[in-house]
Amino acid sequence: MNTLRIAWSELSRLLSIRMGRITVLALVTVPTIYAGLYLYANHDPYAALDRVPTALVVEDTGATGLDGKELDAGREVADQLLDSADFGWHEVSRATAKAGVDDGTYDFALLIPRDFSAALTSSSGGDPEQARITMLTNDANSYLSTTIATTVATKVRDAIGQKVSQEAVGTFLLGIADVRQGLQQGADGAGQLQDGLKQARTGSRRLVDGSAQLADGTGQLHTGATQLHDGLTTLATRTAPLPRQARRLADGARQVASGDQKVAGAGNRIAGAVHDARVAYDGGRADLVAQMNQLGLDQGAQDRLLGVYDRVGGKVHAVDTKAADVRKQLNQLASGADQVADGAEQLARSAPALVEGIRQARDGAGKLETGAARLDKGAGTLHDGTVELRKGLRQLTAGAGTLRDGLAAGVEKVPDTTEDSRRQIAETIANPIDVRARSDAAARNYGAGLAPFFLALAAWIGGYVLFLLVRPLSSRALAANQQPLRIALGGWLPPALIGAVQMTLAFAVVALTLDVGIVECLRTWLFMILISATFIAIVHLLNALLGTPGQFLALVLMVVQLVTAGGTFPWQTIPEPLHWLHQVLPMSYAVDGLRQLMYGGDPARASTAVLVLAAYLVGALVLTSLVARRHRVWTPSRVKPTVVL
Repeated sequence: MNTLRIAWSELSRLLSIRMGRITVLALVTVPTIYAGLYLYANHDPYAALDRVPTALVVEDTGATGLDGKELDAGREVADQLLDSADFGWHEVSRATAKAGVDDGTYDFALLIPRDFSAALTSSSGGDPEQARITMLTNDANSYLSTTIATTVATKVRDAIGQKVSQEAVGTFLLGIADVRQGLQQGADGAGQLQDGLKQARTGSRRLVDGSAQLADGTGQLHTGATQLHDGLTTLATRTAPLPRQARRLADGARQVASGDQKVAGAGNRIAGAVHDARVAYDGGRADLVAQMNQLGLDQGAQDRLLGVYDRVGGKVHAVDTKAADVRKQLNQLASGADQVADGAEQLARSAPALVEGIRQARDGAGKLETGAARLDKGAGTLHDGTVELRKGLRQLTAGAGTLRDGLAAGVEKVPDTTEDSRRQIAETIANPIDVRARSDAAARNYGAGLAPFFLALAAWIGGYVLFLLVRPLSSRALAANQQPLRIALGGWLPPALIGAVQMTLAFAVVALTLDVGIVECLRTWLFMILISATFIAIVHLLNALLGTPGQFLALVLMVVQLVTAGGTFPWQTIPEPLHWLHQVLPMSYAVDGLRQLMYGGDPARASTAVLVLAAYLVGALVLTSLVARRHRVWTPSRVKPTVVL
């Protein structure tokens, strides 16, 4: 009896009666029913979220921003949610929403409070406040609805945050543009300032020279004022007795003038008498001639007498002339003395005023000296200040150049933006990451994502239920003392063939009816048959080794693999003490291999899964053959098992 005859004998037993054929047919559909119905029910649940009843409460009263624009963010958010139709939104009051979440009318509710817009606009002021939205959930309605509600709230928050950030960044960038313009104007102004300071330095050089000349001049003025004051002081001292002396001089001059008048009068009388004598003398010659004629003097005698008379007449004439000159001089002397007396009188009258003027001039000269000293000191200070001013202008010019260069460098560092570029920058900063999904192996939908796990699990369940009907080892073959490997293969082959049919039917339903988008159809189908054959070999080994307890152990092993295979969540999320089970149990490799083949993933990982499952298959058959060899010896426990299913 070879392996095929042993297998055919078992299949004939199962298919010999109608109920057996119906039972085998039912067992063939178990994996398809399990995996197909579950994947059908969860084909794409996210596409049907618009049928999930949810409540939306809008209490926002709007607000006015710092720029004067009206903002009604709550209404905008509500309109976007209603237009998106992602959920079955119903806009209701707060009380209705709360009651609906409590009694299950709504799975969750989104509440937008009254101060929502006001809080958003506060971000541009000095007292920013977070805007809040409230999510009402009730896990008694559905735990996943709470998870979905949290996701919705996060998306709403991110969308609003992106918009607010974009507007805030836009305002900030506009401010930076104004700053850049101000820096440019500042740089231009600093350049103009530097040019002006250069001109000021040139002027300051002249100012220093002028202040030096002024200092020299004020020094000379001070010296001259001192000399003037000293001279006027001496003059005032010496002219102090001048009024008294001038009075005495005036009085003396008046006396002299009076004396001169008297002398002039006497001279006038003497001169008159001399003149009268001359007139008389001149008149006496004619009388002398007449007397001599009367006397009869000859002409010679007369001439001699007249000669003598004329000699005396010459002297009389000379005396008269001198007397007239003296009289004239005396008159002039009297007149001059009178004038001198008048002048002395004026001098006597003017001397007090003169002395007072000299004293006032002395006092003014003292003030002039004091002022000149102050002016000299001020001119020196001015000169020192102009020198310092020149130094300061030099430093200020250098500083203006540094300021100009710094502002120019600042202008270069501040980006020159336009309205379009600022909008693009604001959009980029508000949403800095552009997530572009690129998948080397992508599942078409939620159902396709779960298909590898549930197909692998369906293969185990399918193999498990077959041994409710199929005998693990042929008693006839054992009694005939057949080779253990033949017995093991003969017991494994019938359920393996039925398992292949199970996987073929499940593959057809999943690939054609559910359309999960399988990339490697042929290889996936063959791999599913390998999975079924391997799982059946393992369940076969447990049943052959332990009987009914082995059947229970196969169920326990299915539960352990359900937890550790990583079919729904990444396997790393399971407790760390269970990680080694993921590494060694076959369902982990079955799920991973199906993912690689169905989604078009890494062929090397699919090949690894094939090798591991093939090793499990061969190992299970070898161990089953050892069990079959042991079962050729009958024991009381085999004749009457302790536990019977």
